[in-house]
Amino acid sequence: MKKPILAVLAAAVALAVSLAVAHADNPTMPAVGQSAPTFTLLSQTGQPVSLKSFRGKWVVLYFYPKDMTTGCTIEAHNFQRDLKKFEAENAVILGVSVDTVDSHKQFCTKDGLTFHLLADPEHKVVDEYGSLGHFGPMTIANRNTFLINPEGKIVKVWTKVDPSHHSEEVLAALNEMKK
Repeated sequence: MKKPILAVLAAAVALAVSLAVAHADNPTMPAVGQSAPTFTLLSQTGQPVSLKSFRGKWVVLYFYPKDMTTGCTIEAHNFQRDLKKFEAENAVILGVSVDTVDSHKQFCTKDGLTFHLLADPEHKVVDEYGSLGHFGPMTIANRNTFLINPEGKIVKVWTKVDPSHHSEEVLAALNEMKK
C-alpha cells in the first residue's frame, strides 16, 4: 500500500521540478515600455497573421505550452468566454504555442475557439518573447502574456500565469490602462 503512495509522491515532485524548469524566467523577455517584437505566423486556418496588422488595437499576446492539455484548455476557454468583452475594449486575443497549424485547427474545432491561435513550431517568436521552455524532453512555450497597446508598445507582462483566472486579470488590467 505504501509503494503506490510513494510512487505518486515521487511523480508529483518530479512534475513540480519539471514545471519549475519549464517556467524559468528568460532574461531576453521584452519589457514594459519596449516596442513589441513584430512577427508573422500561421493561424489555425493556415493564413498568415502579423502583429503589425493589429496597430490601432490592443493585443493580448499569450503564450501557452500545448494544445488540448488541461491548463491550456482552461485558459483558452476563459479567453473565448470573455472574447466579446475584449472586443468591446478594441482588443484582440492571439495565442501562441510551438504546436503546428493542424494541431491548432483540431484544438479550435474541438473546443469552439474563434480567436487566432498561432503556430510557432520553429520557436522563433516564442524565443524572441523570452518564453521558450522545456518540459522534460519537450520544447514548449512558457505560460506568459504580453499586453500590447494600440501603438505597439508592451504595457504589461505576466509570467507563470495561472490559467484558471488569467483572462479576468488581463481584462481588468486592460480596463485599468484605458482609464
